[in-house]
Amino acid sequence: MAQNQGGGGGGGGGGFFSSIASSFSSFKNQVNGLLGYEGLEVINPEGGTEDAEVEAQRGRWKGEERDSYWRSMQKYVGADITSMVTLPVLIFEPMTMLQKMAELMEYSHLLELADECEDPYLRLVYTASWFISVYYALQRTWKPFNPILGETYEMVNHCGITFIAEQVSHHPPISAAHAENEHFVYDITSKVKTKFLGNSIDVYPLGRTRLKLKKDGVILELVPPPTKVNNLIFGRTWIDSPGEMILTNLTTGDKVVLYFQPCGWFGAGRYEVDGYVYNSDEEPKILMTGKWNESMSYQPCDLEGEPLPNTELKEVWRVAEAPADDKFQYTHFAHKVNSFTTAPKKLLPSDSRLRPDRYALEMGDLSKAGSEKSILEEKQRAEKRMRESKSQEFVPKWFDQTDQIFPTPWGDLEIYEYNGKYSEHRAAADSSGTVEEVNINTIEFNPWQFGNVGETS
Repeated sequence: MAQNQGGGGGGGGGGFFSSIASSFSSFKNQVNGLLGYEGLEVINPEGGTEDAEVEAQRGRWKGEERDSYWRSMQKYVGADITSMVTLPVLIFEPMTMLQKMAELMEYSHLLELADECEDPYLRLVYTASWFISVYYALQRTWKPFNPILGETYEMVNHCGITFIAEQVSHHPPISAAHAENEHFVYDITSKVKTKFLGNSIDVYPLGRTRLKLKKDGVILELVPPPTKVNNLIFGRTWIDSPGEMILTNLTTGDKVVLYFQPCGWFGAGRYEVDGYVYNSDEEPKILMTGKWNESMSYQPCDLEGEPLPNTELKEVWRVAEAPADDKFQYTHFAHKVNSFTTAPKKLLPSDSRLRPDRYALEMGDLSKAGSEKSILEEKQRAEKRMRESKSQEFVPKWFDQTDQIFPTPWGDLEIYEYNGKYSEHRAAADSSGTVEEVNINTIEFNPWQFGNVGETS
C-alpha cells in the first residue's frame, strides 16, 4: 500500500525507503569488489553477489568489445556525455528519440477520461497514470538514435491525435513536441543531462511538460524522476527510475506526488510506484499504487492516507500485451510508431522514419547502419560549418525559441513553443487531392537547411 509522502514532494527519505537504498548501495559495492575493473559496478537486480563475475559477462557485448569500449570510455567517468561521445550502432534500436517521445501517446484514452471527468482528483489519477504508462516503453535497454538538427517526426491515425516533434537544437540537444486532439493539448521542451559513472549512467530530465485538458481548460505540469541505466558495458543492461514524479494542476494547486521505489535486494521494490493525489491544502484525497511496468490502481483515502471504509482499490491502467521475444523489446504500439501506417499524407522529408541508418538497423545490417550514421553526422557537421560561414543561426520550422528560462531540479531549460505553422501545413496537405506512396524508397531523408551539403561541399 502507498506510504504517506506529504504534499511537498520531499518525503520517502527515511524508514523503509532509507534501508532499501542503504542495502542497494552495499550490494553494489560488494559486487564491484569482485571485479577487476576499477570504477565499475555490475548490478544483478534479480540476485545476490555470488554470480557477479558471471553477470559481468552477460549482455549484448562480446568480451573483446567490452574491454575495448571500457578503455575508450574511462576518461569520461563523471562527465556529461549527452553529445560528446560517438556510440557504436550495436547498442541502438531502430528508432530516434523523437519517435520515442511519441510513445507516450499509446494510452491517450486516459486523457479522454480525464477531460470528461467532473472529479478534479480523479482527473489527476487519469493523467498521472497516463504519464506513468510510458515507462514500460522507456525500460527498453536499446538506445534510440540522437536526432539530426532539423529532423522531425509526425504521427497521425491514432485516437485523432496530430503529433509533431522537431530537433530544435544540437548543442545542447533539445527536442520539442506538440500533440493535440479534441480532448487535450500536449507540449514539451525536452533536454537531458547525463553523468557517466563507468558501467552506468544517470539521466536527468531537464524538460518542461505541459498538458491542457480542453473541457475545463486546466493546465498540468510534470516533473519526472531521474533515470539510471545500469550495466551499460558489463552485464545485462537494465533501467531504474528511483525518485519522485510530481504532477501539478497549475490552475487549482492540486497535485500528485508519486514515489518510484529503487530496486533493492533481489529485486525488492523494483517497478513499484506509490503516492497520493493532494488538494491545494496538501491534504491526501486519493492513494495510488501499482507497478510502472504493469498497472496502476487508486482508492479514496482519509487525511491520514488510509483507505476510506467501504471503498475498494480500482485499476485505472494496465499495460497492453506486448509481442513475445521481440528483438528490440518493442510493444505493438512501438511498431506502429516506427511504421508508415502512422505517417500522414505528404510526409516531411525530415521525418525520422526516412533515416537510412535507422532503416538499415531495422533491416539487420549493422555495418550499413554504422556507415550511414557516420555519413549523417558528417553532413550535420558540414552544415554547421556552412551556417557559421554565413553567420546564420539555425531556425526551427515548427517551434519558436522564447525568452523563457524554465528552472528544473537539475538545471535551467530554454523553452521552445509550438508556433502553429504545422497545423496550417497539415491542413493544406490533408486537403490536397494527390495521394503519394510514402516509404523509405520514395522519399530521401532531408533535414538539411542548405540542401545536401555533404554532396555539394
